[in-house]
Amino acid sequence: MQTHELAYHGAFAPLEVTMVEAKWEIVGPWLHLRWRVEGAGKLVLPRFAGRVRQDGLWQTTCFEMFVRPQGGDAYAEFNFSPSEAWAAYDFSDRREGMANREMSHDPVITPRRGRQTLIFDVALPLADLPALPAALSLTAVIEEEGGVKSFWAMTHGDEDQPDFHDPACFTATLAAPDGDEIRH
Repeated sequence: MQTHELAYHGAFAPLEVTMVEAKWEIVGPWLHLRWRVEGAGKLVLPRFAGRVRQDGLWQTTCFEMFVRPQGGDAYAEFNFSPSEAWAAYDFSDRREGMANREMSHDPVITPRRGRQTLIFDVALPLADLPALPAALSLTAVIEEEGGVKSFWAMTHGDEDQPDFHDPACFTATLAAPDGDEIRH
């Protein structure tokens, strides 16, 4: 598994969350993602919604993945909620040309919460991703009690406000399995 410790944006410090870690690996025709949140005692989680496509998930605790195929400006954004709701969008360029991304299957979302830890697993078919290899960014919006929000990314751009769409955030590479491109 590829593992990255995410950093919060300096303008939005967390209340009690001490760490957000993101991992991914390709297993057969699936991409498996895992976020681990430490210090999650005051974490606010949305109510259970079930596997349903839903907009606006980023307004509370939400985990996100951005995938940009090599050599282009277009990218896809995937949002995954602890409510098990999800969203997927295509963009033609940075925050431009947004459209719903077609998906063959609903992502499989499995949140598990302990007293101070949240483990958040997602599995989705590789065929639902843009062409690989691709630049990758894994992020999280964390809401804690009292409306305290922090914005976590593998890296942040030089902006005063968090912007997960910033090309500077795409710091990892999601390689095609066995060195082959996935055909859509």
